[in-house]
Amino acid sequence: MHTDLKDKVVLITGAGKKSGIGCAMAKKFAELGSHIIIADYGNAKNFNADMETGTMDEMKSIAKEFGDQYHVKTLAVNVDVTSSDTIGKMMTRVRDNFERIDILCNNAGATFGVPNGIHTYDETAWMKTFDVNLHGVFRVSKAVVPMMEENGGSIINTASRAGKVPALFNGAYAVSKAGVIMLTKVMAKELAGLNIRVNAICPGQIMTSLEKWRFELEAKFLGTSVEEQEKKMCESIPMGRIGSPDEVADMAAFLASDASSYVTGQAINICGGQLMEL
Repeated sequence: MHTDLKDKVVLITGAGKKSGIGCAMAKKFAELGSHIIIADYGNAKNFNADMETGTMDEMKSIAKEFGDQYHVKTLAVNVDVTSSDTIGKMMTRVRDNFERIDILCNNAGATFGVPNGIHTYDETAWMKTFDVNLHGVFRVSKAVVPMMEENGGSIINTASRAGKVPALFNGAYAVSKAGVIMLTKVMAKELAGLNIRVNAICPGQIMTSLEKWRFELEAKFLGTSVEEQEKKMCESIPMGRIGSPDEVADMAAFLASDASSYVTGQAINICGGQLMEL
């Protein structure tokens, strides 16, 4: 399956946590014979004390593991998607190691300042959430597209079900992910002439460290247990379960491959039927 992805070069942001969607994407592409660049904010202690984040050591470990197991070339690189300077440094390292980028997965994401309603949301936390989730996609894409222009490629942006149906007391995340969906459509239209396809993935409930953190936060806020919050969530999902990062990675591989050669500008739900649209 997806044999056309062999020897493609894939850059994945937000891939530095073994429990995350980005790492699952990296593994899937490596399994298919793609060379992978694992990019993440490796200085976890300066990011968000409330959320589990990756470290540079973990990123290097992931890169070595996948490189050794699947016999592909790998690179782990530190990047802060809110900083054009660190993105530029990342691209210098990428150019030193690879001639091109064929696939970009803009997967880095975060939320700050929750739980809060719009009327109590801290402005700095709101802006920081946007800077990572939305502006980070813009910055990284702007830096990568010149390495795609000659051969074309595929860009896959990780949006969210929350970008279509708002999450309670998490407005900055929901609105920023809605922005990612519109940015995806803008990019798809503008880059089609360069043979670059752009799509968004909209995960629902996926069992990552971020999802576990959410259940813990909700349980604390509502005075219930983590188990009760997860059970309640599953009751709202027609398939009756939380999804896995591997299932999201499978969709990313499809959108990167020739199997989706006529698909661009779409925001595809991966949510077990929790969200159904015309």
